[in-house]
Amino acid sequence: MALSKDLLEILVCPQCKGVIVPDEKHEKLICQACKLAYPVRDDIPVMLIDEALSLD
Repeated sequence: MALSKDLLEILVCPQCKGVIVPDEKHEKLICQACKLAYPVRDDIPVMLIDEALSLD
């Protein structure tokens, strides 16, 4: 199940408050500005900076 469009419209990066976009498989939400990827577990975005993975 993909994340709902309504949810994606209101979520922002917790670090910079910038736009986040899902990856192709909807397994991560990506912030290009911070170069961070927030995991999605059981269709629930984990929007914690400590849980984010670096894209570098």
